[in-house]
Amino acid sequence: MCGITGYIGNRDAYPIVVNGLKRLEYRGYDSAGIMIYDGKNIQLTKTKGKVSDLEVITNKEEERKKGNIGIGHTRWATHGVPNDVNSHPHLSKSSDLVIVHNGIIENYDSLKKELITRGYTFKSDTDTEVLINLIEEVKKEENCKLGKAVQLALNNVIGAYAIAVFDKTKPDEIVVARLGSPIAIGVGEGNSEFFIASDASPFIEYTKNAIYLEDEELAIIKLNKGIKVRKIKDDSLVDANIQKLKLSLEQIEKGGYDHFMLKEIYEQPKAITDTFRGRMLPDEGLIKMSGIDDHLQKFLNANRIIIVACGTSWHAGLVGEYLLEDMARIPVEVEYASEFRYRNPIVTANDVVIAISQSGETADTLAAIKLAKSKGAFVFGICNVVGSSIARETHAGAYTHAGPEIGVASTKAFTTQITLLTLISLKLAKSKGTLSNSAFRMYLQNMQLIPNKVADLLKIDDKVKEIAAVYKDAPNCLYLGRGFNFPVALEGALKLKEISYIHAEGYPAAEMKHGPIALIDENMPIFVIATNKGHYEKVVSNIQEIKSRSGKIIAIVTQGDTQVRKIADHVIEIPETEEALTPLLTTIPLQLLSYHIAVMLGKNVDQPRNLAKSVTVE
Repeated sequence: MCGITGYIGNRDAYPIVVNGLKRLEYRGYDSAGIMIYDGKNIQLTKTKGKVSDLEVITNKEEERKKGNIGIGHTRWATHGVPNDVNSHPHLSKSSDLVIVHNGIIENYDSLKKELITRGYTFKSDTDTEVLINLIEEVKKEENCKLGKAVQLALNNVIGAYAIAVFDKTKPDEIVVARLGSPIAIGVGEGNSEFFIASDASPFIEYTKNAIYLEDEELAIIKLNKGIKVRKIKDDSLVDANIQKLKLSLEQIEKGGYDHFMLKEIYEQPKAITDTFRGRMLPDEGLIKMSGIDDHLQKFLNANRIIIVACGTSWHAGLVGEYLLEDMARIPVEVEYASEFRYRNPIVTANDVVIAISQSGETADTLAAIKLAKSKGAFVFGICNVVGSSIARETHAGAYTHAGPEIGVASTKAFTTQITLLTLISLKLAKSKGTLSNSAFRMYLQNMQLIPNKVADLLKIDDKVKEIAAVYKDAPNCLYLGRGFNFPVALEGALKLKEISYIHAEGYPAAEMKHGPIALIDENMPIFVIATNKGHYEKVVSNIQEIKSRSGKIIAIVTQGDTQVRKIADHVIEIPETEEALTPLLTTIPLQLLSYHIAVMLGKNVDQPRNLAKSVTVE
């Protein structure tokens, strides 16, 4: 997902914009660029590669860095290969207008052909250059101001966008608009300065006041005058809702860790605690969640619950399926949001849809929400980012309290999503009477112990690192689990693929003999989750089948296990807990394992190739 930063005020814009781009590097990108206006001229610098490459260029010419207005961009290629020319920002034909853009303009080709007939030429292969020239053409034809030109142009656009546009003939303003891709505006004291970014992290040390644009809204930001927000479709004025940010600078720094991913793995005890704090009251035997309490009958009377999500959030949804069906006895289906939105699903007003997304901006999940709402379903959101699109689009919901997750590969988002799904399952089970009071209280007491057990697990990091060293050069890996831990096997395989680029697959342990067993030989590492709950004896039999074919077995077992220890090549122990809670523990060593393998292979752990933190385009 591309990143946008911008500044207009009295400070030097360059360090603010460049440091903002660095804060957005976690989103994934292949090129970077910056525009600084020095009061007379537009200084444009852009390059394929990293923000550090951009700095090398600008450091050679100090003139490129002087000015109080700037916009910057990190690009994840969609239209046009990653190169210097296709990088943002883009200029209009006259070179008066400058744009940065996150998203995709689907009808760019037809717009481009029309503009060519009007004498426009194009340097890049991007849809963004088409958009800035469309804005210029509208401004010229309608003889209007920049804000109006942007509005009229966007009414002719099909697609998704977050944009910031600057006009050097009106150097006291920047126009920002959004549809489908997030954009935030930081508001300085007395309207003396404004900040623009894809999220609040680039400007958190400068202001705690932020406006998050809604879909199809446009903001005209004027220095020393303020912000006017309008609807793009009908030009109506919108009240600009200024929110107080709770994010702190310390939360988005590495804090002494080598990588954000490792920091976030180690933050999980606190993140899990923060997610159930104030909601789970073991001493009182209660779970309080206003998003559930206020709509309890919707859940209790539901024909079924449909969980929609993507990637790691989809794996958390699978754990949720086991939890909800086992505890609350409500039928659950888990859908990839990208498939759900296109397959004409059967959804009724008697269904509850739970949408899960770390960022709250995932395009496919947002589209699935809108589809479910159009069919009358009640939609409940689970996300991590306050004020995100999914939080606003759903009927009700609950936030995880993971804090900022910068590493592209989700870790604490996964465990906090499972934490929330566990609380929801327990609350519904208690309300339905499908779980006895004693069992309910037992779960609450065991949940309260989970953060400390995760902290204990993190102490075996050195042992996991030793195992990682043994298997770092394996070309393929299998991950096996059953019941509640089948989704953890899927998630473990995904983590390894994401950051080390080693091919890995997750399977239900019993499915091994229905195909994957053909892959097993002395060179194949198989990671097996074999806790002493549920189908333990069945999993032991699966392990024996692997051993008889010379496979290398790395087993995750419950403390004190002796049976698997006799068979496995390596054993990692987790603390004892209830079967339904084991995913919160078994996932930890798999996260550490993936991290250490990727580091040993010299991979970019926090920014793996081709991946973005949040996918806001199809």
